[in-house]
Amino acid sequence: MGKIILIGISKDHGSPIANVRSVEAIKGKGLVGEKHFKENNKKRIQITLIEIENINHYNKITGTTIPSINFLRNIVTEGIQLNELVGKEFFIGAVKVKAHALCKPCKYLQESLQQKNIVKEFLLTGGLRCEILSSGKICVDDQIIS
Repeated sequence: MGKIILIGISKDHGSPIANVRSVEAIKGKGLVGEKHFKENNKKRIQITLIEIENINHYNKITGTTIPSINFLRNIVTEGIQLNELVGKEFFIGAVKVKAHALCKPCKYLQESLQQKNIVKEFLLTGGLRCEILSSGKICVDDQIIS
């Protein structure tokens, strides 16, 4: 069982990511206030997660100190291996989600962090793309239960 240690949302592409203590998740739409929030949203972009352990590992091997919020995922987790959840339903606090795919890093992330190896290093550890199956509030310190 893991937990949420950070929640980040961004209103527009390229806008700074706001670090928030809680956010409303709406079934089929996404996170309120997030750039991808919309009616009949694609399942793969409603909410994204990444493990702090993978971010810390990257920072250690590269000698960087990139803040976890800068990795462009909505939820930063601790104490859970997200890759094992692909294809499964689980709970983030009281909100039910389904992990549809790994969230592979993109060239935009690599360029925004001014790193040359993000795509390679996070190919299999960049987090999850999930669908929101039930509405509710997600908060920092909520448990992740699979």
